[in-house]
This record gives sequence, C-alpha cells and structure tokens, in this order.
Amino acid sequence: MRSLGVKIMPIYTIKLLKKEDIAEGTMAFHFEKPEGFAFKAGQFADYTLLNPSQTDEEGNVRGFSLASAPFENDLMSATRMRDTAFKRVLKDLPIGTEIKLDAPYGSFTLHKTETTPAVFLTGGIGITPVRSIIAQATKDKLPHKITLFYSNKTPKDTAFLNDLETFAKENPNFTFVPVMTRTILNEWNGETGHITSDILKKYVPDLISPIYYLSGPASMVATMRQILTEAQVNEDNIRTEEFSGY
Repeated sequence: MRSLGVKIMPIYTIKLLKKEDIAEGTMAFHFEKPEGFAFKAGQFADYTLLNPSQTDEEGNVRGFSLASAPFENDLMSATRMRDTAFKRVLKDLPIGTEIKLDAPYGSFTLHKTETTPAVFLTGGIGITPVRSIIAQATKDKLPHKITLFYSNKTPKDTAFLNDLETFAKENPNFTFVPVMTRTILNEWNGETGHITSDILKKYVPDLISPIYYLSGPASMVATMRQILTEAQVNEDNIRTEEFSGY
C-alpha cells in the first residue's frame, strides 16, 4: 500500500524556562527547545497545557507563532493576555512546568527569491512570526530588502520594539517603520495615525514589485489587503496570517 505522503509531526514535552512582560498586556514565554527540533522562521506551534487547574469552552490547546528565530536557543512565543482560563493558567505556570508541543506548522515564511523585496504590514501581536523572520534574516545576513510597517496604539503597547530597532541597526537591508495611532505630543517622533497608501509609498516607492506579508487582527489584514488591491498589487504577491481572539 502506498503512503499518502502525510507527514506526522512528533509531539514533544517541553519545560517552561522563563516568562516576562514585553509590552502593555503582553507576555512572552520561553520554553526549552527539544533536541533535533527544527522549524522555519515564521511558523507556529500548538501548545497543550497538562492537567491545568482550570479550563473553559476554549480548551487547553492554543496555537502561537514561534517568535524566536531558528538559530536562538529557546522556543519563545508571545501573546496578549486575555482573561481566559488558558491564559490565566499560562500566566501563573511555575518555571519548570511541562507542556506538550506539536510543531512546526504554517507557511508564513520568507520567499526565496533574494532580488524580490519583502514588505510586512503588521499590527499588534501579529508581529510574532515577523520577529522570527527578521531575526533570522539579520543573523544570516540575507540580501533580501525587507521593510516592516508595524502599527500599535502607543510605544508601551509595542511588543519587541527594542529588538526590531536593534535589527534595523544591524541589518542594512532592513527598514523598520513603527506607526503609532494614539500618541500624545512629545511622546513619539515617528510615524503616527494608520498605515495608509501614502505612508507605504513614502518608504516603498515601487509598490508593485514586493511580496507582501500581512499579519494581525482580521480587520487590519482586510484593510491592508484593500489598500494593496487598490494600488494594483497582484493578489499572488500577498500572503496573510490572521490573529483572531489573541
């Protein structure tokens, strides 16, 4: 009997190594990386809590992007801390607690053609797969021209802001454009308001050539897709990753 070629992912048991606040209402969780575990920057994992102290109708499994890059020692994911049983338990997990990891999954990964620019249009916690991609591209010194537009309310709400600013200093091919929607006078010197076609053209004069990566809340992804469609960007050059419910 012939195999259908379906790849069965192994299930790993991993321990929590560290947890930290990385933005207003946002936490990052660092887990040990299983020996031999490999993934592509931008992929995600399913995490399962083992015998949690509480649960609800949403269950004990969540899919989170791997915000760490493949070269980094830990597996790190980040999430907005909604008031659900899963996230209450996750927040209070003691260091050393074991959970189940089912990974990697997903195709939200950087294209291979080095001469084609990449433009990321990202909002909120949608930054998680993008952080992985840009960290790895910076480490590997990839020649891809990468521009990231990253929308948040304020700098305090902006996860991985320091990391991304560091990557922009280290990587001459990476342009970082943070955009704040609710800043007050003298709080922010960068771009403000919402990501619009005018802001895109300011940093990406040729809107037709790049591959676009849209990640964030479904409403933002839909708005960004509309802007690109109105700019005559080919649908085949638009890739999306929607984050619903956080």
